[in-house]
Amino acid sequence: MDTQDRMPPIAEADMTEAQAAAVADFKQTRNTPHFRGPFVPLLRSPELLSRTQRVGEYLRFHSALPPRLSELVILVAARHWCQQYEWSIHSAIAAEAGLAAGVIEAIAEGRRPVEMADDEAALHDFCLELLRHQCVSDTTYARAVDLFEEKGVIDTVGILGYYSLLAMVMNTARTPLREGMVPALRPFPS
Repeated sequence: MDTQDRMPPIAEADMTEAQAAAVADFKQTRNTPHFRGPFVPLLRSPELLSRTQRVGEYLRFHSALPPRLSELVILVAARHWCQQYEWSIHSAIAAEAGLAAGVIEAIAEGRRPVEMADDEAALHDFCLELLRHQCVSDTTYARAVDLFEEKGVIDTVGILGYYSLLAMVMNTARTPLREGMVPALRPFPS
């Protein structure tokens, strides 16, 4: 497979006014000097970038799920899309948030983790069912609502969708890993 970055960073001098404004807004909203990863290709559509990163800011930092669980959802999305950049960033964050190494390893291998907390198992099963079947059974839905309430279920769907969007953007653009990142996910068999 060709690994050439299809949508590399745009030099500041070459940005349109809308692109420069979107980058400035991103850095201000996220309180960061960095602009990289999926946001580099998204900059080709500055309005989409601005709207998307606002949704991401809510889902990543303010959703109804605690970080351990939101990171689990992100890892499921990254594994589903075999997205190395997303996995590299969020597997470390998931570990820091308290997700067990065995759970992270099993998701990376495409296996259902054996030893998960009840809330992790419910979320994992919900996400895989939605990704694989494009719907969720009544049993899976009821379990998720019981644990996370309707707001938590909707935020879960939002996290899964947002990180799927970012994964698709990076897979399309062939966004390269940052220096020092090592691919951790093996492609699923065809």
